Amino acid sequence: MRLVIARCSVDYVGRLAAHLPSATRLIMVKADGSVSIHADDRAYKPLNWMSPPCKLAENDGVWRVVNKAGEELRITLEEVFSDSSHELGIDPGLQKDGVEAHLQQLLAAQPETFGIGYSLVRREHMTAIGPVDLLCRDGGGAHVAVEIKRRGEIDGVEQLTRYLELMNRDPLLAPVAGIFAAQEIKPQARVLAEDRGIRCVVVDYDRLRGFVKDELTLF
Repeated sequence: MRLVIARCSVDYVGRLAAHLPSATRLIMVKADGSVSIHADDRAYKPLNWMSPPCKLAENDGVWRVVNKAGEELRITLEEVFSDSSHELGIDPGLQKDGVEAHLQQLLAAQPETFGIGYSLVRREHMTAIGPVDLLCRDGGGAHVAVEIKRRGEIDGVEQLTRYLELMNRDPLLAPVAGIFAAQEIKPQARVLAEDRGIRCVVVDYDRLRGFVKDELTLF
């Protein structure tokens, strides 16, 4: 990973044009080729980025990052304060807790939970930035990526959004829809997911395991 702290301006030229005026920022170049620009706030979310596959060319203080579609992220460096590279090695990935891992197993065995005619293609479908939990087909044969959480929050929606962005570039998969599945989905996460065209599904862990409550209920 290469980390550059510099005063820079950034322009994105593609389907949409965007401009970041001159300021001190962190530029991150990962081993997968992705380039992202960060401010000293906004938690983990970059100000702008280019996802792999893309090519980086440096010339006289100007970085040009171009993807396969010809979109360009242009970074103009005015003053570099730090430029360092670090070998991180292979990351083992996020380890799911017991309930989350079991949810994935149960939903893989019962894809009809998501709708009539749904079928499983594979579990842990690998993308350039990590595995999406389930790759399914809907009743019409279209691909659907399913991200599973015990508790659905905004970061899970962001994670699925990144997977979908990459998967929809693959002509063998596209178009790929998204489902965000969890035992509980926070209201803010639901709003963000639905705004991005991602369907939310609340799953009942006990029902998936075949447990039925014995208590009598009024409703």
